[in-house]
Amino acid sequence: MNIESTESTETIRTDQRVLTVVDPTTEKVVREVPAASSAEITAVIDRAQSAYESWRARSFAQRAEVLRAVATHLREHTEELAPVMTEEMGKPITEARGEVGKAAWAAEHYAEHAEEYLAPLHLQADATSSYVQHLPIGPVLGILPWNAPFWIAFRFCAPALMAGNTCVMKHDPHVPGCAEAIEEAFRAAGAPEGIFQAVQAVTEDVEQMIRDPRIRAVSFTGSDRAGSAVAATAASEIKPAVLELGGSDPCIVLADADLRKAADVTATSRIINAGQSCIAAKRVIVERSVHDEFVELLRERLAALVVGDPREESTQVGPIARAELRENLHRQVTTSVAAGATCVLGGTMPEGEGYFYPVTLLTDVEPGMSACTEETFGPVAVVIAAEDGEHALALANDTPFGLAASVWTTTERGEQMAPRIEAGQVAVNGIVKTDPRLPSGGIKRSGYGRELGPHGIREFVNAQQVWVGPAVG
Repeated sequence: MNIESTESTETIRTDQRVLTVVDPTTEKVVREVPAASSAEITAVIDRAQSAYESWRARSFAQRAEVLRAVATHLREHTEELAPVMTEEMGKPITEARGEVGKAAWAAEHYAEHAEEYLAPLHLQADATSSYVQHLPIGPVLGILPWNAPFWIAFRFCAPALMAGNTCVMKHDPHVPGCAEAIEEAFRAAGAPEGIFQAVQAVTEDVEQMIRDPRIRAVSFTGSDRAGSAVAATAASEIKPAVLELGGSDPCIVLADADLRKAADVTATSRIINAGQSCIAAKRVIVERSVHDEFVELLRERLAALVVGDPREESTQVGPIARAELRENLHRQVTTSVAAGATCVLGGTMPEGEGYFYPVTLLTDVEPGMSACTEETFGPVAVVIAAEDGEHALALANDTPFGLAASVWTTTERGEQMAPRIEAGQVAVNGIVKTDPRLPSGGIKRSGYGRELGPHGIREFVNAQQVWVGPAVG
């Protein structure tokens, strides 16, 4: 089974069971971590199972106390934790600080709302009393990517832990320092041993973890190809899975939109984390009557962005995480230009140290071009012209993905269009983002199941029906 816990289509390389980290800014090796052996993986799952027996018996209030303590640790140690992301995957330091805070927010949100989200649901039947109660199921395995190492970890673990499950996190091999720091946050906060553990494993050992009978469910974020392998393995063991996979998210801009606001938000959405986000605006579909005006507004905003060392406070766009990811991104740009797209900005592979790529703007992009049909994971904005709203909808849905979308128009028209857009979430006149209060997830090849909000915490529970006699009626 070829499982890759990354949002690219590249295969993760491992060398003699050592996880090697290359700083994408300096191209220097900064960390080498021995991969866990099969016996060590088994020992981690042993501890997760042992911890589950006592953790599940704790009240919501007792679990919440632990999650709040972890959140406090994250907030108090932001200046130590954020630079680990910057070093391992190139996230600008200002964004890295924000991500630590957002991870803490997820822990705090579920500490506050888990009991409400999992309250028994009383249903009328032929019983004296009948209801559904939401019970934990056991250790849950999270297989996570590199691009938001703290946020995605807590998006996975906060609801699972508050539901009474324990968590085993197999993080991406390129961010072992982040994985260690997250596990240490639980330890430093005084969390019970075994409720949350990080496994520094190579990709080929994921199958062992999924097939271990004590692992009861799987949460995976990554590419659709890898998600297919994870889903197949989990299904063969009859285990539930939540998959949050790739996206080619459309951003529709219609003639009646606030073009300046749309350009501001689209530029921001496209370049967060150097464009390495599954919910970033990937295909900007603009109604032809305002196409040229909007392109110029977008070009101005993209051209003003500062690309540079992610350790600098002024940097807005850092490097691409790895060399092969940058090469694939450049291939998508060059093949699209060769097929007829116009490169308005950027598009040239830079020389010098670091895996940097210029902020790029492509117009005259047509269906079938690489930049339109493939997920672009980098600071490349792709603009497609649409004749009208109906054509824009058709272009938006012309993708095997269905993760997220945005539409810029009047509020009324945007809400009318939202149910016709094939995506798990739609933002009307706003940025697509993940929020602990709201469910997130995709359809089609973007996966299934939901994370966050009340829906996310109910993914890994036993919705147990209870019928209490005697029968009535």
